[in-house]
Amino acid sequence: MSWGGIFDVANKDARIGALRDESLKPGFWDDAEDAQKKMQEIARLDQSCGPWHSIRRRLDDAAVLIEMAELEEDPESYAAEVRAELDLVAQDWERLEMADILSGPHDASHAYMEINAGAGGTEACDWASMLFRMYLRWAERHGIKTEIIDELPGDVAGIKNVTIHLKGENAYGMLKGEHGVHRLVRISPYDANKRRHTSFASVDVVPEIEEAEDVEINPKDIRIDTYLSGGAGGQNVQKNETAVRITHFPSGIVVSCQNERSQLKNREFAMKVLRSRLAEIQRKEQEARISELRGDQRAIEWGNHIRSYVLDDRRVKDHRTNQETANVNAVLDGEIDPFLHAYLTQFRSHG
Repeated sequence: MSWGGIFDVANKDARIGALRDESLKPGFWDDAEDAQKKMQEIARLDQSCGPWHSIRRRLDDAAVLIEMAELEEDPESYAAEVRAELDLVAQDWERLEMADILSGPHDASHAYMEINAGAGGTEACDWASMLFRMYLRWAERHGIKTEIIDELPGDVAGIKNVTIHLKGENAYGMLKGEHGVHRLVRISPYDANKRRHTSFASVDVVPEIEEAEDVEINPKDIRIDTYLSGGAGGQNVQKNETAVRITHFPSGIVVSCQNERSQLKNREFAMKVLRSRLAEIQRKEQEARISELRGDQRAIEWGNHIRSYVLDDRRVKDHRTNQETANVNAVLDGEIDPFLHAYLTQFRSHG
């Protein structure tokens, strides 16, 4: 837990003490409505601080065990018990710390992720597909369900773009730091001369926002196109134009959906995604009016990358947090939690 988080618990404890002292004073219940609100606040603060106090008590108990062990002829007899308890405390600490960090208004929401290949043809499309697989593997490890809303394959290999619906608690909160440009450096398997290539792909992550249903969209501001859904060929190819593409002119947002067999359902889903993305834009505009944009909210531009994956040097580095690892294969297999946690810890935010 950060020092800010520790002070937050201390401040809550102080508030609980003040409210309890006030509740003991004569006349506290004269205003029943106000008194009830304060008692509810005490209960809410108690619930918030309770898990942290539990950890503190368990650490105190472990300290007592260590003191007892020092008085014994065989102190090692206590060692296994102390280590097991400290391991459990560490796990609970990490879980509570992450819950504290993921307390923004939409952090608990499902998410929509869009991956787009940058310039570079087949090399960039292949890199986009590698990122796509990385996030699918990460989601699988965390029990987050994924649904492919739309996917456009590359001309030779890989994908030009893909949109994924990630359904699970804290999906947006965990992945919001992945928003930006990802850079790959490797000896290209598509280059007969085995030269080193640099490829880029952009990742966009927005929360699935319930209030997005309230976002009004002027029918004159959009164009809806239909087209044939992709398929494996033969009988699997759709004969009707069930896929839907919606273009929103004021924002320039384009949303496609072809995962449903019904054109109506694809249209409804595409509109839902569009509303969520517009709601996210509105939320960020509101934040910008209240305060300056956070330093990490940089425009997505080629070269303005947030993370580099250098395969021949065996190195993945996040340029915002300086989190780094030499285990490139593990990262591309979905083991990206150290990068996610480093970002969330460094850029503690509520949005």
